[in-house]
Amino acid sequence: MSDGRLEARWRAVREDGRAALIPYVTAGHPDRAATRALLGGAAAAGADLVELGVPWSDPVADGPVIQASSHHALAAGMTLRGVLELLAAAPRDTPVVLMSYLNPILRYGARAFAADAASAGAAGLLVTDLAVGADPDTEAALAAGGLPLVRLAAPTTPPARLAAIAAAARGFVYLVGRLGVTGAGDLAESLGARVADLRRVTDLPVAIGFGVDGAARARRVARLADGVVVGTAVVERMERGGVAAALELVRELRAALDDARAAGRAAEPGAA
Repeated sequence: MSDGRLEARWRAVREDGRAALIPYVTAGHPDRAATRALLGGAAAAGADLVELGVPWSDPVADGPVIQASSHHALAAGMTLRGVLELLAAAPRDTPVVLMSYLNPILRYGARAFAADAASAGAAGLLVTDLAVGADPDTEAALAAGGLPLVRLAAPTTPPARLAAIAAAARGFVYLVGRLGVTGAGDLAESLGARVADLRRVTDLPVAIGFGVDGAARARRVARLADGVVVGTAVVERMERGGVAAALELVRELRAALDDARAAGRAAEPGAA
């Protein structure tokens, strides 16, 4: 069952008046030891949550960098059960949201996966290709595990559909920042409007990911949303420079988010 860590972390973020930083890492890339080390160092580097990606052979929502990291991890023997074992052995300083495609979960068994993910220490689940209402039986099986099921919304999602997504979401709503796959690319011009639409139908935090490729865009997104998800840039740093380089990027992003919120407070009416 959910132990409330995800909700508690979001409360702390909001009370501190900061934007949550959520780095993504592919489990088992470049190896298991590196994943454990990043999970262990993420909190000290400034991460509030971590998305731990389950590698899958056909990650259609991901760009070439994360696709390559998934294929690398699979070639090295990573499995969904291996992801849960890795998570169970990792430090618990930062709440971890497991991010997976549906196929590995169905092969594992949705109800068993949800229970085992909770036992392994996951704080939430995000299933990339499980649309709200598309598979009620699987949704119910995952909900039975008690972990918050985070939901995805797109910049083109109409307001009525956003309301349905928000009603089904737990933990937070993940708003995709651009059309297409993860990685570099222009953020959607409609992001501000979509965040405003979500604010009208839910009190859940809104985190934006896809297309946040560095400090400048993280700073921009932090002015719109409650949280910022950075995946491709973190995975790329890990590939090129190892855990130390990836954690240095997390520190850079933390500073950018804090600068954005400080600038926003300074611009408020009545600010000194």
